Amino acid sequence: MERTDDDDAADDAVRRAYDTVADAYADAFTSTEPELPVDLAMIEHFVSLLAEPRDVLDAGCGAGRMMPLLAGLGCRVQGVDLSPGMIQRAQRDHGQFPSRVAALTDLPLPDGVLSWYSTIHTPDGELPGVLTELRRVLRPGGHILLAFQSGKGVTDVSPAYRDRGHDVTLRRHNRSADRVAAELRTVGMEKVALLERAAASHERTAQAVVIALRPA
Repeated sequence: MERTDDDDAADDAVRRAYDTVADAYADAFTSTEPELPVDLAMIEHFVSLLAEPRDVLDAGCGAGRMMPLLAGLGCRVQGVDLSPGMIQRAQRDHGQFPSRVAALTDLPLPDGVLSWYSTIHTPDGELPGVLTELRRVLRPGGHILLAFQSGKGVTDVSPAYRDRGHDVTLRRHNRSADRVAAELRTVGMEKVALLERAAASHERTAQAVVIALRPA
């Protein structure tokens, strides 16, 4: 699937938005404060499925807050993100882990890919291409974990940032866990585990996690 000028413009808008909020976001969420125990249990299960040496790509790592968790579970971690501002914070706050600005091209083949809320700004029409690329960089027999807000339709999350003084435009695409699992199946991945849970007290929407395998 070839990218269009509209696709590039959408990526630029997301990049600019996260460059703008990078410091505020990194200061607000330094570790796994927003996650529930069940969310972290899904990450632990994902790691338990990986073959040694458990090389993990944190795809859309943001400011890098999940990389220490993965390392603590025995993974060798590296991160990539579209936003230079986020990578600057990742390198400052978590410099022990390699991270760089990149799309998912020309990357070493990891045993696992963590996509922790990094596809939520991807429009439906682009999602198959993104999932195909995530599968491509994954070793045969490797696993991918995707986390995202569960639901339907598109949510404009710009007002939440503007209320905090950040002039950004940002939209989130909500999907059910079953739908994402089906999309993964169409690109050659096999569902291993699925979580869909109600919103916690500090959240506005339900949350979902899907783990899938790239067959050997």
